[in-house]
Amino acid sequence: DKATDPSISEENWECIQQFCDQVNADIEGPLLAPRLLAHKIQSPQEMEALHALTVLETCVNNCGERFHREITKFRFLNELIKVLSPKYYGIWSSEKVKSRVTEVIFSWTVWFPREVKIRDAYQMLKKQGIVKEDPKVPEDKILPPPSPRPQNSIFDRDEEKSKLLARLLKSDHSEDLQAANRLIKSMIKEEQEKSARASRRESAISEVSENVTLMDELLENYQRQELSTADQETLQTLFQRCEKLRPLLFRLASEMVDDDEALAAILQANDQLTQALGRYRQVVASD
Repeated sequence: DKATDPSISEENWECIQQFCDQVNADIEGPLLAPRLLAHKIQSPQEMEALHALTVLETCVNNCGERFHREITKFRFLNELIKVLSPKYYGIWSSEKVKSRVTEVIFSWTVWFPREVKIRDAYQMLKKQGIVKEDPKVPEDKILPPPSPRPQNSIFDRDEEKSKLLARLLKSDHSEDLQAANRLIKSMIKEEQEKSARASRRESAISEVSENVTLMDELLENYQRQELSTADQETLQTLFQRCEKLRPLLFRLASEMVDDDEALAAILQANDQLTQALGRYRQVVASD
């Protein structure tokens, strides 16, 4: 009650920390705390709900895996969704509270990438039009990564940046917290760009494999003079598409110079493409 007191406008960090300590000290703490917080987050008093969200985020950062397991269950996520849904409390929850709840759920899709339930819940909110676009987190709003973070988290892959981030987050200076937020955003953007490159690579390699297989089949029929006019046009189209795929593979290879496995896959696809183009020229040109 003290940590979420609606009569005060500033966070009572002493009480918030005491709440976290109690969660960690009590064997039932991680089970009971989310229920208490859900009740407070659903409060019709805006300040009480906002304070409760701050307590929730602080617990995420300080109360460990058992607490994480509880808040990533549908049972708790549904309590947050009720604050946003016009079928429940969304009709009278303030826009500020709904915005904060959206930010919390969105941030968890980043901090808990393996938790499918969080992603599904967030996507459902977008599909229903309750969340129209991903929130733009303010510069002074820090979304601290939970502890312990998931294995293979983006914050574990660059040791130097991770150490810098940890140092900035411990600072009491607003400029350091803003720098931490910018660093978090840049690391997430870097990870998103990496994911996009991987997606482009997989798509191109898959297209090469499919086109080469189909072109080889048509070439065999062509040699046996069993190819219809439509199939001949398809073969010509495949050849043209395969020619256009070569510069794409070269460009993808230049993006993967630091990833030996990915580079090997691209070079293998390029070899398949080169051989297929060679067979086409040999078979069709010699006809």
